[in-house]
Amino acid sequence: MSEKLLARDIMTGGVQCVGAHESLLDVARTMRDLGVGCLPICGDNNRLTGLITDRDIVVKCCAEGIDPATVQAGSLNAKIHWIDAEADAADVLTTMEQHQIKRLPVIDVKGGHRLVGMITEADLAKNLSDEQIAEFVSCVYATAQA
Repeated sequence: MSEKLLARDIMTGGVQCVGAHESLLDVARTMRDLGVGCLPICGDNNRLTGLITDRDIVVKCCAEGIDPATVQAGSLNAKIHWIDAEADAADVLTTMEQHQIKRLPVIDVKGGHRLVGMITEADLAKNLSDEQIAEFVSCVYATAQA
């Protein structure tokens, strides 16, 4: 069944972006208000430039003693992985497993390369088989062998 699913079938739509120039304090408040722990960052051209997590704010700002009101969200951008809305479920899993990521932005490449949704662990759990979820968990949460 899941082989016929596309990324757009699995994703949660209606994702809200934060601006690259927004402060981490404002981003944290938006996360609180939306009840999420991760938000996509969009640049001035309204295109996806990164993701920011609540953990990023805590570890890279607060824990360093930096005032989150003085740091722009775009300054924490790291390499971002995304998937085309038309990609199949197997490609979604491969991308998330290969890069050990728990959230994957979905881009409508044919529709102007716009962000249309986000795939999270909860989306996978709702749409994929137990075997696929088990494989995902073993890859993404794998720890280095001693």
